[in-house]
Amino acid sequence: MNADSPRPRVYLAGPDIFRADHAAVFQELKRLCSTCGLEGVAPSDAQVDLADTQDSDEEARRIYQGNIDLIRSSAGVIANLQCFRGLEPDSGTVFEVGFAIALGKPVVAYGVPSGSYAERVQAVRPCGLDARGVLREQADGTEVEGRGQRLNLMLTGAARLAEDAADAIRMLAGLLEAGAR
Repeated sequence: MNADSPRPRVYLAGPDIFRADHAAVFQELKRLCSTCGLEGVAPSDAQVDLADTQDSDEEARRIYQGNIDLIRSSAGVIANLQCFRGLEPDSGTVFEVGFAIALGKPVVAYGVPSGSYAERVQAVRPCGLDARGVLREQADGTEVEGRGQRLNLMLTGAARLAEDAADAIRMLAGLLEAGAR
């Protein structure tokens, strides 16, 4: 990156915003971004005025718009796709990944457990193979997405996966440097 050009902004997506220590978490992520020549922005950095909101629906709309504006103003997204309240990533983070991809922005994700999604499902729910060899939940016959992916194929097809946050930040810095999308 040229020393005279501004640092690319990257949006820091993930359920970390719900943690009691989210300020410290985002401070560390921003520090890691800075060491790679990036400017990290957290969802809490959105300039959202909630002072005159009438109800929680209005608050939610303003927070949504603030996060959308931050993603639009960013060159890429670092997404924490750890399991959140179950076997899947936070739905808001998944939306942000999809939105960034739709805008043509590169996304690098971390926090994804090793092994396949199907392995994680089988560890907590009774499953079996049907006559065609398709893995299904025994309770209702719902197919358990296979194909060996660590997440739903729509996420693994959209985002590059990194081992941890520092690796994700380095990877995205390299992609932005190379002009990749």
